[in-house]
Amino acid sequence: MDWTLEVVVVPVSDVERARAFYADGLGFAVDHDTRVSETRRIVQLTPPGSGCSIVVGTGLSSMRPGSLQGLQLVVRDLRAARTQLLERHVEVGEIQVLGPTGARPAQPGEDLDNVGFLFFNDPDGNGWAVQQISARR
Repeated sequence: MDWTLEVVVVPVSDVERARAFYADGLGFAVDHDTRVSETRRIVQLTPPGSGCSIVVGTGLSSMRPGSLQGLQLVVRDLRAARTQLLERHVEVGEIQVLGPTGARPAQPGEDLDNVGFLFFNDPDGNGWAVQQISARR
């Protein structure tokens, strides 16, 4: 039996701001934006090429906005991903290489496969990482 992770709820304080950040800033597709009632709204967004979506909204979770940390995206080319995020005006850190002694800045031309990461937060402070793994697809 397959067990697939399909949706992660991301706690946010402002649904419109979060929708704009994830759709316009990160390029996630808006799968649907549904107002279930006066107190419940569900916006589902999916990263390009992903089988897992995120949901932001109202009345979905008791988690504090900004309390979700460690969400991770995977890309084939981390340098290109960073450039794209910067072009979309997302505040993103420098590329880091994570190894046995911790994190250090990536060097130009260095192989980033499996060890290269960059980090950013959404407007509420939910923490994201992006890792380079080219062998997955």
